Amino acid sequence: MFETIRPGLYRLEIPLPGNPLKAVNSYVFKTPDRNLIVDTGMNRQECLDAMMTGLKELDIDLAVTDLFITHLHADHSGLISHLATETSKVYCSQIDAGIINSSDGWEDMLVYAIRSGFPDDMDAIKQHPGFKYGVRKLIDFTIVADGDLISIGDYNFRCVSTPGHTPGHLCLYDQDQKILISGDHILGKITPNISVFADDLNPLQDYLDSLSKIYGLEVDHVFPAHRFLFDNCRGRIDQLRQHHQNRANAILSVLKKGPQNAFDIASQLKWDLSYKDWDQFPITQKWFATGEVISHLNYLKALGQVKQDLSTDTIKFSLM
Repeated sequence: MFETIRPGLYRLEIPLPGNPLKAVNSYVFKTPDRNLIVDTGMNRQECLDAMMTGLKELDIDLAVTDLFITHLHADHSGLISHLATETSKVYCSQIDAGIINSSDGWEDMLVYAIRSGFPDDMDAIKQHPGFKYGVRKLIDFTIVADGDLISIGDYNFRCVSTPGHTPGHLCLYDQDQKILISGDHILGKITPNISVFADDLNPLQDYLDSLSKIYGLEVDHVFPAHRFLFDNCRGRIDQLRQHHQNRANAILSVLKKGPQNAFDIASQLKWDLSYKDWDQFPITQKWFATGEVISHLNYLKALGQVKQDLSTDTIKFSLM
């Protein structure tokens, strides 16, 4: 089932069973000459069935259809190999395309997570949607970067580099029509997860810088990757900035008790999830929460508000 947003522009809601996100918005541009699909859903049968049903209802010929992948996560890239044909272009940033085409990195993340207090449990990886439902084939990407133009029908989109949620996240912006396809960079109700499992990266600072970049654009309509479409882009950016400041302040409050690791800090914070307490969180949600805490700790470390102790097997943070 598709929703008509504008003439020639449609939204398919691709279900994400068992996932708090519920569904991903896949945007389909249909023109007499060529079509464009923005984001795909996970590499699982429920997603593929919904996508193919919607494309059939829209009478989309995949032989004349290109794909644009806002970022590497499986709910956005998982179905690429099922949709791309020999005549399709698959647009993506250089860095996220490289990660999609690589199976490396999971072990390094788990090692760092364990050093951050996370249980030594491979289920965190085995149950991770990116590990379970990602692309299984190498993809011949067409690399796009900040400022590149992609035109489809009446739309002329400029690629806008917005790292933070992933290193190579891209939005699409039509200056004339003041439309932003925001991927997971800006969502109407959900706060995008900003995670990291390394001590030399600062994705939260990257994310806040990317929010400022979008704040400077004239945007009347935001088409996000999850849930509802919305209009007040700058108002939502203000809310997201405040959320991360509140999260940072909460972490500083927890650290007043003394040095702690990221996992223990995460267990003491409030999360917008429908579970009674931390012990009831599924292992994947504990993973995302711990990664988000590490990103905030790295941000606070760069600001000189916390310090990191790497001298023992377990990494701990404390107030300056």
